[in-house]
Amino acid sequence: MPLELNDLKQLHDKAYLSAQLTREKGADDLVFYWITQWDDSVLQDSQLSYKGEFNILRKAGRQILADLSMNPVQVDFIPKDGTRDDAADLLDAKFYPLGELDLKIEMNDSTKRKVTEYIRMVDPVIVFTHPHTDYMIDHEITSRLVKMACFAAPIPNYYTYAVLPAPRTKQIPYLYYWSPLDGRDDHGYFVDQSVYVDISDVIDFKAKMLACHKSQRDWLMEQHGMDKYIEVMKNTAKLYGKRADFSFSEGFQQHLGNAYPQDNVLKEILGDIVKKMG
Repeated sequence: MPLELNDLKQLHDKAYLSAQLTREKGADDLVFYWITQWDDSVLQDSQLSYKGEFNILRKAGRQILADLSMNPVQVDFIPKDGTRDDAADLLDAKFYPLGELDLKIEMNDSTKRKVTEYIRMVDPVIVFTHPHTDYMIDHEITSRLVKMACFAAPIPNYYTYAVLPAPRTKQIPYLYYWSPLDGRDDHGYFVDQSVYVDISDVIDFKAKMLACHKSQRDWLMEQHGMDKYIEVMKNTAKLYGKRADFSFSEGFQQHLGNAYPQDNVLKEILGDIVKKMG
């Protein structure tokens, strides 16, 4: 006799309770860093920008989590030179593969449930992801998937139907969007941010992480005409630094929609190296 919907829901709720250990093991995790390509790891894909922020948070004693999807252009789980010195290793980050392919990410029922399940599994305090408007549609869809999942994670009647589903979260996490590539929108206009973080003390470490971005260098040169990407990263950080009177800075937009946390938790954690503008 096939199971009815109510039976499935009861089994699902039972699995939620049995997954409490998963929640407890992740309870101390602060940051969930969501981007679309494994190959870029915590290098935040081709935007080449947001390593300094996460190293600062790591120094504050918080664990960084990365949830990335596979990059079919050239997947290098082990760098070509055979070393393990990639960006995730440098940050002591964790990697959770989502399995969606580059240029094939869609906003559908399957991906919404999948992303929500990962948010519930990690139960983060802070989530960082792509801006809603970026040069690549994968990034834009990822941005909206993460926004939806953050909102859905605490909802009791939203079922992900994972094999071992994590318990729903108690609240919506803080959500921040980083700036688009080069800090510019689709029309080439510079995009000011609402929150700036001083990364001057970790700019060299950030460059070291970016140097791990080896496997896509040829592709970036062919597709974007970009080779000196460490220099591009530093120039962008200088531009944002001028906005906040820092030598080097990264900029973010905090999601302040209905039901989302309204206080600036980055300022609370990092103190004077964070400035809120506007």
